[in-house]
Amino acid sequence: MPETILVVVEQREGKLNRVSWETLTAGQAIAADTGWQLEAAVVGSGTAAIAAEVAGKKLTKVHALDSPQLEPYTPDSYALALKQFLSSQSMKLVLLPHTYQVRDFVPKLATSMGRTVISDAIGYKNENGRLLFTRQMFQGKLSADVSFASQAPWFVTFQNGSFRGDQVTAGAGRAPVETVKLDIPGNIIRNQPQPVFKEAKQAVDLGQAEIIVAVGRGIKEQKNIELAKQLAEVLGGELAASRPICDSGWLPMDRQIGSSGQTVAPKLYLALGISGAIQHIVGMKGARTIIAINKDSEAPIFEISDYAVVANLFDVVPPLIEEIRKAKAGP
Repeated sequence: MPETILVVVEQREGKLNRVSWETLTAGQAIAADTGWQLEAAVVGSGTAAIAAEVAGKKLTKVHALDSPQLEPYTPDSYALALKQFLSSQSMKLVLLPHTYQVRDFVPKLATSMGRTVISDAIGYKNENGRLLFTRQMFQGKLSADVSFASQAPWFVTFQNGSFRGDQVTAGAGRAPVETVKLDIPGNIIRNQPQPVFKEAKQAVDLGQAEIIVAVGRGIKEQKNIELAKQLAEVLGGELAASRPICDSGWLPMDRQIGSSGQTVAPKLYLALGISGAIQHIVGMKGARTIIAINKDSEAPIFEISDYAVVANLFDVVPPLIEEIRKAKAGP
């Protein structure tokens, strides 16, 4: 029998977190590389619809882990649910997206099973049957390939943008869905959930944004951020920034992209006046399309850009906004 990879997809209030598709893509790549079989698990209460959605992808099986105690999310209930399930299985590798929720419960889960976690991986290698996972160190200046010395199951979380969610392979048919009813005592849940991060006042989860307009030092003054905000609005995207902008207090810290901020992988990333320091690039290089506007033709951001505009952003952005408005208004 081949070994088994399990991808734990993330759902919240009945909606699948889109970065779960990226983790499924990673799982499919590893399965193809190793010959192992791939399964998925959905954790929650009443997850039949999400399990059916996931079952449309190329998988051997989907497990719907179900209990009333799993809604709303708590780290205690999720850790116990997955421990109960994994203890009855023979999974070799457990993959999860590196989200706020996963970061909350996976250390507890792995520790309770006497295992460790390779977290925030950006890729993997298969060296003669030995799996290595790549992690960035020192704010992206170095990368290290690490492996497990412990017994399975091995836990790995993948950084947002490490794989393309739109490249997940559909199955020839629907994978079978197995509902697993779990017994989770209510007295093990020790905390009362508060509003999740993306719903907190003045906070935004940029990892869910499909379009991001980010500003850097080239914006010059705080009042000029309004120009970038207008562009984000006409594009239907989110406004973000490099660290110097947030350190100056021009935008809140939850808008910061980079090694000390959020990691994003939108469909479109529009960088305005951002030079492209490595600390910023590690947070957005997974974007599908990168457009950079900078008057410095030697700016490092151009090395990873799909489209480079060497110009003053104040000459480019206003007419760009007007053209987008005209296009949306139609003839």
